[in-house]
Amino acid sequence: MEASRIEEVIGEFVNLKRSGKNMKGFSPFTNETNASFFVSPSKNIFKCFSSGKGGNVVSFLMEHEHFSYPEALRYLARKYNIEIEEKEPSPEELMQLNEREALFHLNAFAQKSYTDNLFDHEEGKAICLSYLKERGYRDETIRKFQLGYGLKTWDAFSRHAENNGYKKEYLLKTGLSIEKEDRIYDRFRNRAIFPVHNLSGRILGFGGRILVSDENKPKYVNSPESEVYNKSQILYGLYFAKNAIIREDNCYLVEGYTDVITLHQAGIENVVASSGTSLTTEQIKLIKRYTANISILYDGDTAGIKAAFRGIDLILEEGMNVKIVLFPEGEDPDSFAMNHRSNEVISFIEGNANDFIKFKTQLLKKEAANDPVKKAGLIREIVESISLIPDAIYRTVYIKECSSILDIPEQTLMNELNKMLRKRFQQKGRVSPLKDIPEPPVYAPPPQHELDPQTAEHQERNIIRLLLNYGSDDIAFEEIDETQKRVSMVVKVAQFIINDLKEDEIQLQDPVYHTILNEYILALEKEFIPDEQYFVSHENADIARIAVDLLSTPYELSKNWVKNKIIVPTEKQHLKISVESSLLALKAKEVERQITTNQHRIKGSTEEQDLLILLEEQKRLKNVSREINARLSRIITK
Repeated sequence: MEASRIEEVIGEFVNLKRSGKNMKGFSPFTNETNASFFVSPSKNIFKCFSSGKGGNVVSFLMEHEHFSYPEALRYLARKYNIEIEEKEPSPEELMQLNEREALFHLNAFAQKSYTDNLFDHEEGKAICLSYLKERGYRDETIRKFQLGYGLKTWDAFSRHAENNGYKKEYLLKTGLSIEKEDRIYDRFRNRAIFPVHNLSGRILGFGGRILVSDENKPKYVNSPESEVYNKSQILYGLYFAKNAIIREDNCYLVEGYTDVITLHQAGIENVVASSGTSLTTEQIKLIKRYTANISILYDGDTAGIKAAFRGIDLILEEGMNVKIVLFPEGEDPDSFAMNHRSNEVISFIEGNANDFIKFKTQLLKKEAANDPVKKAGLIREIVESISLIPDAIYRTVYIKECSSILDIPEQTLMNELNKMLRKRFQQKGRVSPLKDIPEPPVYAPPPQHELDPQTAEHQERNIIRLLLNYGSDDIAFEEIDETQKRVSMVVKVAQFIINDLKEDEIQLQDPVYHTILNEYILALEKEFIPDEQYFVSHENADIARIAVDLLSTPYELSKNWVKNKIIVPTEKQHLKISVESSLLALKAKEVERQITTNQHRIKGSTEEQDLLILLEEQKRLKNVSREINARLSRIITK
């Protein structure tokens, strides 16, 4: 955890941009329109203000990737080249895993077995490795994508897995095995194996490509849906491409496994595949985490492109920019990259990328030719795509472009666009008086629970916030010594707060705040002050959550203020005042509670002597309350 840089780790899952001292991006946990996800490199924490989630680098991996605590540590160890000596899990240990973890373990075991078959088994080397080498794949490429081979024998892998303690139930659930007449057989026999990874590199499932021509067998077979494998929510190659996508601010989208691998080997790493499935909203949102730009690489089949229009419309609806690259007839990304040098492939893609709306307009215009009915349908189809774009300025620009290409008055297209926008609003039950669709609403954070005015929760929370943020900072104050001289003293904030609370015998009522304060007391007895990471990584989930909340803020000083040298005093610059006033506010609340309690006793008193004592106590408490509030510059009205 000390070796990990939280912005590096989270940056592999979220596109982060600098925001003052922090990093900022769109939440990976919610579908938000305004970025409210913050990462603090200095504090090594993250906070998502739209979902309320927060924590350190390990808790992010556990929350986002559904890792167990040890699995998150293993991931960090791999990333930072820290060796962990581990043994293979025993059958007894495998039995204790929950289903999700068991499926991940089995998939990892399968990948290793298939890769071993490819490089170490005579059948694998003769049939599959030679095939991959003929395609031009280098050893480092094969090992990078963890390619493998399924042996010809009907149940070779299934028997191997069962002999190593993996349950038949999980072999069937992952789809690695198929059951027929009470016997299980391997799904991926005599095929080149392509593992499918999630964003953290764990194996979700597999694709298997046939190595001999056989009309009776499909070219590809894929793992079925499972607890860990959902085709509509993954993109092949994204694990290997995400950093390059952020770096290039563009994602190339292709159709199959081999397209991705061949382009990677050609030096084009910002490429992913939908693996033959129709593009889904979930897949588009995955890409949107890293870039707003998608370039779709197609072979020359225009019929195939037209069939994909619906998926491209979904990309536009997400507010992303789409370009189309058409390869020459008879070529696809895989074959083109194999037959050309890397610089030629890159030059071709960059030189032939066309804006989707213009591309679609020109393609359909060519088809419509001089047929007025077809042309009318074409106009509606083009405007329908434009209407999906959320940004009003982009819609206006595209209307102007299409007007020029189609030789149709701009106002005619704008009228059709507004008609579609109004209709969509009405269908959603929202009738807008405006001609155009408004921008998405600004994100409003979830409502916070109201504080009970009878409790000191707010004041206690502020004391703990000061401890977490400034506990080890120094504050200076003066006191009178035995000789009546003023002596300057320097003390740690944590020591000052705890001594002050002890002197007045004040206990925090909230159980979590009380526990945190006690941890500081125990630590100070051992002559050390816990840092923020101690609490952020605390084994008590409530303490860790509170720590992240109190260490995080969504606010940053405006760049214009800094640029114009407007000096804004910070809390740290006036730390002594902040600490003293917060302690006084807590004491004021405590005295207020005692006044209320004493008032109830006065009302219930029947003995004259007791009543006099209680009235005297009430007078004393009110004097103390006035004195504290006077120091806080408050006016008491009751």
